[in-house]
Amino acid sequence: MRSRRRTLKTVALLAAVFVCAMAVWLWRDPLALVHAEFARQRWVAGLSLRQAQVAGHRWVYAVREADQADAPTVVMIHGFTGSKENWYPLAERLRGRYRLLIPDLPGWGDSERIKGQDYGFVAQSERVAAFVDEIAKRPGSDVVLLGHSMGGGIVALTAADRPQSVARVGLFDAAGVRFKDNRFGTEVLAGKNPFSVEDEASLKRYLDTVFHLDAAKPSIPWPASRAVIDWRKQQAQFEQSVLDRIGRSDERFLPGEAAAYIRQPALLLWCRQDAVIDFSAMDLYAAQMPQASKVLLDGCGHMSIVEKPDEVAAAVEYLINKGAPR
Repeated sequence: MRSRRRTLKTVALLAAVFVCAMAVWLWRDPLALVHAEFARQRWVAGLSLRQAQVAGHRWVYAVREADQADAPTVVMIHGFTGSKENWYPLAERLRGRYRLLIPDLPGWGDSERIKGQDYGFVAQSERVAAFVDEIAKRPGSDVVLLGHSMGGGIVALTAADRPQSVARVGLFDAAGVRFKDNRFGTEVLAGKNPFSVEDEASLKRYLDTVFHLDAAKPSIPWPASRAVIDWRKQQAQFEQSVLDRIGRSDERFLPGEAAAYIRQPALLLWCRQDAVIDFSAMDLYAAQMPQASKVLLDGCGHMSIVEKPDEVAAAVEYLINKGAPR
């Protein structure tokens, strides 16, 4: 009996120490649970983190070398309010066969943000071109440039302007054309940020807007949800400044116009249930890119790269190996 009591006391003490350690960990980094999950996904995908100074900014990017030195390099560019971590499910499925480079765009994620700088389509496309030339390009190896949402608009401009640097192009749920009216587009044109997060309700609305599949929505339990909300509130001014450039300025449709100058083999991929960039945008891009193949997935929303990573990976594989998916 006495031995059992000692064991219970020991267990209780260890539990208290664990709770205290967790409290200190979360106090030091309120987003620690989110960072831990990202680290787990990065490990599963075989990625590691690196930094580089490119185009006047410090970039943080995830990288995984290919099993063969001459394999193509796949560069993945995230969208508005996104980050490199959005691409981890796709990276997991492409690992080994290609060299993977997944940066946080300047101004976003862990990369540097400089007060007063322009982070719109044109300025970012020039930075991405510099990243491709300085980090991605290797002799005897093609560069495949993929962009999601805002990143798709950036990639369209980069690929049109740098055909010598980009061998193949993938635009996924890409911004930069005047798609069919929806709530998201109407709110952007009205000067709002449909992705703004101020509380639990708006965080849920944000996730419900970008995801169609409940199973794909990230689980953000308290206290991580509180930390995410606080962090997003801090980003509000920056997000509005970017929307002013990509959604309300005279450059908002430049990617669609530049697409006419993309001659490389290309892939256009959308989800039918995309509530952000309506899938009508795919045909608008296709009209400018007759060489591009179109893939319309069903049962997913704006986050095709998270909700349907197997199908997206198959389309990317075919783009790389055959020029375009069937």
